[in-house]
Order: sequence, then structure tokens, then C-alpha cells
Amino acid sequence: MAYDHKAIDSKWQKKWDEGQAFKTEDARTTKKPKYYALDMFPYPSGYGLHVGHLASYTPTDIMARFKRAQGFNVLHPMGYDSFGLPAEQFAIQTGIHPAETTEKAIASFRSTLKTMGYSFDWSREVSTADPNFYKWTQFIFEKLFEKGLAYQKDAPVNWCPELRTVLANDEVIDGKSERGGHPVIKVPMKQWMLKITDYAERLIADLDKVNWPERTVEAQRNWIGKSEGANVTFEVAPAANPGSATKLHLEIFTTRPDTLFGVTFMVVSPEHPILKTIVPAANQSAVSEYQAKSATKSDVERKSATEKTGVFTGAYAVNPFSGKQVPIWTADYVMMDYGTGAIMAVPGHDERDFEFAQAFKIPVERVLESKDGVGADLPFTGDGKLVNSGFLNGLDKPAAIKAAIAEIEKRKTGTKVTQYKLRDWLFSRQRYWGEPFPLVHFPNGEIKTVPVNELPVLLPNVADYKPSEKGESPLARDKDFLRYAGSAAGAGGEGRRETDTMPGSAGSSWYFLRYCDPHNDDAFCDFETQKYWMPVDLYVGGPEHSVGHLLYARFWQKVLFDAGLVSTEEPFQKLAHQGVILGTDGARMSKSRGNVINPDDLREKVGADVLRTFVMFLGPMSADKPWQDQGIGGVQRFLDRLWRACVDENGTVIADSSAVPEELNRLLHKTIKKVGEDIETMNFNTGISALMILLNEVYKTNCRSRSVLKPMLQMVAPFAPHMAEELWEKLGYAAESPFISNAPWPTFDSALTVDSVVSIGVQVNGKVRGVIEIEKDAAEADAVSKALELSGVQNAVGGKPIDKVIYKAGRILNLIVKN
Repeated sequence: MAYDHKAIDSKWQKKWDEGQAFKTEDARTTKKPKYYALDMFPYPSGYGLHVGHLASYTPTDIMARFKRAQGFNVLHPMGYDSFGLPAEQFAIQTGIHPAETTEKAIASFRSTLKTMGYSFDWSREVSTADPNFYKWTQFIFEKLFEKGLAYQKDAPVNWCPELRTVLANDEVIDGKSERGGHPVIKVPMKQWMLKITDYAERLIADLDKVNWPERTVEAQRNWIGKSEGANVTFEVAPAANPGSATKLHLEIFTTRPDTLFGVTFMVVSPEHPILKTIVPAANQSAVSEYQAKSATKSDVERKSATEKTGVFTGAYAVNPFSGKQVPIWTADYVMMDYGTGAIMAVPGHDERDFEFAQAFKIPVERVLESKDGVGADLPFTGDGKLVNSGFLNGLDKPAAIKAAIAEIEKRKTGTKVTQYKLRDWLFSRQRYWGEPFPLVHFPNGEIKTVPVNELPVLLPNVADYKPSEKGESPLARDKDFLRYAGSAAGAGGEGRRETDTMPGSAGSSWYFLRYCDPHNDDAFCDFETQKYWMPVDLYVGGPEHSVGHLLYARFWQKVLFDAGLVSTEEPFQKLAHQGVILGTDGARMSKSRGNVINPDDLREKVGADVLRTFVMFLGPMSADKPWQDQGIGGVQRFLDRLWRACVDENGTVIADSSAVPEELNRLLHKTIKKVGEDIETMNFNTGISALMILLNEVYKTNCRSRSVLKPMLQMVAPFAPHMAEELWEKLGYAAESPFISNAPWPTFDSALTVDSVVSIGVQVNGKVRGVIEIEKDAAEADAVSKALELSGVQNAVGGKPIDKVIYKAGRILNLIVKN
């Protein structure tokens, strides 16, 4: 390489730290406008960072550097989502405390991030496992609890007896744990839940307020799943429960009450409580066996299964419109946590119901025909007119739905409702390595929050990190932790602390607020400070978080807004997703696949600047990109040539004060304009390409004028900051600004960004016969004269007089000649 990248990288990283080059100005005293550039903070795994992470962190760093140069007060922080199952599993295997392994991993992450030259304000670093941080996670949970948004209920969970833990759906594959391949079963456990469903409508409506990728907005809309329809009650036929004096009912939600006459069977989830009552003795064995089998499947498996399975319960329900008895089945494609856990099946007009009916030879009836009256093959899922439907016959879909709901409400067998697919957030884990709940249970059944002045409730050291065989958290074995006699006890006597811990998504649901005011001991964030910083101006992270973290963070932000603790309802104004950098095998990089590229090795070889610039030059930021080592050489040559344009092989400055050729000067101003626009729109690859074109012209014209090289270094600085700083210093500009990173962004002359000479096609009777180079605002006579010099035009005109000229300066020239 033309320069010693190791020495230069180390030198400027040290200078940035010593000079606090990226320290954020105090929100209460600064006069600058703000810009908050945020990365989705990483889980500090023992595997460290790979080059795929650079695709996420480099864009925000480029933007942060660009905005500082534009005069913004930039908040660009970093922290760690440091509670997680891997550290706990390692502790179970080795006995090493999760805090110890987590701190080692954080130190490794921090080191790699610093050596890449990222301009984080390290004074604002946070870790969700730090008691000074999770004190405020507990505080926010208490607000949720006080507002009635946190409650306990028995919920079906994925329980792994071998690991003695509850697993998330994505941690279960083919009925076994992802880690270790152990059997997983569905069991009911008492869990803490958060009522995110109370905010469903606002979570949908406020998506219109943010600048997010459409695919992410659509993913959240679909996940929340707003639908309008009716809750309808079906009476269970008396024969199913001959010993009961009260009538049993089965309630379903449907968006198509107009198709009620087409119901030929009902389906309930295997977890539906009505199965405890309606199943006759003759069917009990088959139903129980099916329930046990379903309990081994994850929700994902049940939803994605192509083969329909189910068992007839032996019970029947009465159609409220037709009065017919229809069989009640249980099948695991119906989920207990969606709707009422039961559906009415209309196989004639629903593909999933049709497949089930075909598999089990259940009758199929038509209640809709196409608008032309001919009728398509069943299942017919289009719009049409109602048939075989009594009082609904002849009505189209909207009118039939309206009439059906009116009749349901008249008969008092149902009501019009708005339904959401979104379920309440299962918020507790029976694990050790997580935030303790700030809750105390008392003998009288009362549950109280711990007073704020007793926060944080510290995670105690334990001898055994394994949950109990019954599934209780390891905290349940710590008698000192369990016993509570603090001020919340009052006259209620000694209490027992909650032993579940919060999920990893707790801290990540609000960490962006703590960055605004990370050292505040009296509040999670000063109100005026967060009012200055929020919402986040740019948030970058993977699309896999579309319906998890991004939804939870929006929910918590709205709860805090309603509590008067924050000033904005939405936390992230602009969201961008980086594409995945694929391994050389074409698959996503992961340690398990063995296709990870270590950034430390590459950085040692070519330097941080080449690596940063190369990752951004691979392709559009949001696109998935295959890793190609051979491409690094091109970026390395670009930076080497820029170095040699400024200094010779001995390090002597060769930049001069010579005049800049007119065409090069025009290209310079065009490049300043383009690179600024490309950074703003996050089209980093094309911005880099424009800089390469400019450098080529510098060499082509043999120009070494400071008037070109200085702004070029400023434009390169967000991509390759170390080398840019070194050349900035060598060229003597440190007196203007100690760091190029904080120097004002170069300006351009708009007049010089517009071409004075343009190429336009010359048409004869509408057909292009040649191209001329001409001044953009040339007169018509000059354009025609230049056009007639072209042999192709002369041949087309053939010496005939020009009858008409159609000319728009700089754009169109069409000569009309009579035949």
C-alpha cells in the first residue's frame, strides 16, 4: 500500500479519543440542530463481529460524519443487548457467571468497533445487564403494571424438559430445541403478559407518521392484522353434554358472516378449554392422543404444515342461521392465541377449509356464485352473489355482510367487532440471566411493585443456573432473594419476590432513550433532553426485527408517551435495513456454517479505510451482496492513488496552488453535489463511484491543485476517515479544523453542476439521423446549421427545403421535410 495503514489507523483512533472528537454536545446548551443516528445494538456473543456486521454499522457512521460536517449536533452511540440465553447456557455448562463471559464479549466487540474507526460517542455506552441500566427497565415495567398493562395468566409455552427452560417459537425446530436437539412440548405455565393489544389500533394508524421501508410497514400491518367482522355464538348440541343443565356455547370470529349458511363443520384448537366438557367418552381417547401430539409442535410448524390433521370430537354445534347441526373437530391449524381459538368452516369458499373437508370427507356447500351467475369450481373464493342462503339470497358481498350482522345482533347470537391478529406479549422467562421483575407476592394474593427508591432489584449470584425440574427460575432456590420485608410489605406481612425474569426484548424496547441521558441517576432520561433528541432520525438494522423489536419498542414508547414521560409517540422517524453480506458459499454468514469472514484479519491486511469503503462499494445498501475478496483490490488502488495525488513516495506534499482546468472544476462541483445527495439517500456505492471518476480526471489532467484535493479529502472522509485525517494534517489544514471529521462539508456552485454543452439527437421527419454536441441554450439557427453538417442528416434531407423545425433548446431537434 502507498501508506502505512496500521500506523495511521492507530494514530487517529488515539487522537480522536484524546480530543473527544465525537463527543455529543449537551442538549441543554447547544445551539445546533440535532441528528440522532442509531444502530440496532448487538448481542455481545463470544463469536465476536464478522464483516456482515460492518454492513450495518458503517452506513450510520458515514451518515453521522456527514451530518457533523453539515453543522449538526450528532448523537451516534453504541451499547450492548447483553442479557441472553447463550451466556446462560454457557454458565450452566461451565459454572462461569454470565456477567463474566458477557463482559469479555463486550470488550472484544468494543475493540473491533474502535479499530474500524466508528465515530461513536463512547461516553454514552450502555449495557442492558448493567444494574444502572436495568433499574430503569424495572421502572418502566412498573409503569406498565400501574396502568394495568401487565398481568399473569396460564399460557401454552414451548417447554424443553432437558434444558429446563421455555423456548421461543424460533428456538424450536421439528419439535426439538434448536440448541441440543432435545424434545419440546407445549405445556401451560403461568406467565407475565403485556397488553400490547390495547395499542393495536394506534400501532397501525401511526405507521403513516414514519419514513420506513414499505415492506416493514406492511409486515407490521399484517402482524397486527386488523380485520372487521362479527363474533358469532354457536350453541353446542345438547346431545354432547346430556348431564349439563346449562347450554354450552362456542364463540367464533369471522370476517365473512355472509357465508354462515355455508358452514358444514367447526374446528377448535387442541388447547381449547371446551374440549374438557363436550367430548363424549367414546371419543376421549382419540382427542387426548391428538392433543398430546399437537403439544410437541411449535406454532410455526402448525401454521406452515401442508398436511391437514384433525380429530372429530363427537360433539356438534347448531348453525344460528340454518339450525343445522354441524360436527365439531379439533385441528392444530387453529391456534388458541388467535381469535377465540375456534373457527366456523365454510369449505365451499375457503381453500384451507376445503382441503380439510376433502381430507376428512366432510360435505361442501355453495353459498356464493360468480357475478355472471355461472359459478366457478369450488372452492370459489371470489366475490359474487349469495345463493342457498335464505334471507341473504341475491345480495352481493358488502350488502350480505351488513344484513348478516344486523340479523346476528337482532337474534342476540353475536355482535359486530373489530379484531386483531396481534396477541399479548409473553413477557416472562424461567431463566436466570435477565432483569428481575420488581414485583412482590403477598400471602393475601396481592401483588405489589417495589418502591422506586428500592430499585434496582438486583440479580443475585446463584450456585446453580439451571431452572428447576418444574420449570421455575433458578431465583426460586435463593431464599435470601425470595424473602421480601421492604416498605411495600406494609401490613401485608413478609412477601415473596417474583422469580421469573424479563425477556431479552425488555432492555431493547427503550435503550435508545437512555442514550440521550445515560448518566442520569434520577430518571431514565431528562424530559427536555429527550425532547431535543427524539425521535431517532435514522435507525439502521436487519429486517428480521420487523415484527419483534420494532413493534415492542413502538409499544413501550406509546406507553411512556401516555404517562407523560416522553414527548413523541414514535421512537424511530426513519428506518433503513442493510442487506445481508453472504458468505462465499452464497449463504448468510454464521459461525455454524463456517462461512464467517473475520474483519480483524482483513483490517490487519488492508486497513480499516479500505475495508469500510469496500463494504459500502459492494452494492446498494439494502441489497443482499455476496462477499468477493477480489474486489478489495480496486478500492485499495483508489485510496492509494488519492494518497499519491497529495504526497510523493517520501511523504512530501505535492499538492499545489495551480489553477483548476475548467472541465475538472465543473466535475468537482458536480461530484460535491452528487456525493452529498448519495450520502443523504444512502446510495453509498454510487457516491464512491463518483469519487473514483473525479480522481481519474485529476490524474488525466495532471492537476494537483489544493482547490480540488481539499474538498475531495472532505468527501472521502466519511468513508475512509483515517487516511483523510492524515492527509488533512499533512496538507496543513489542521489549523482550520483539528480534525477533518469536524470540518464543514464543501459547498458547490449550482451553475457549475449544469452542463453547458449537451448531446441531442437530430431527427428528420421523426427518425433519428445523428447526434450533435451543442451549447445547452443554443439558438435554433445554430442548432439547424450544426445538424446539417452531419452526413446522415444531409442524406435524409436530400437537398429538399426544410418545411418546419421543431426545436427545444438542449432537448429536441426535428427537421420536417416534404416528401
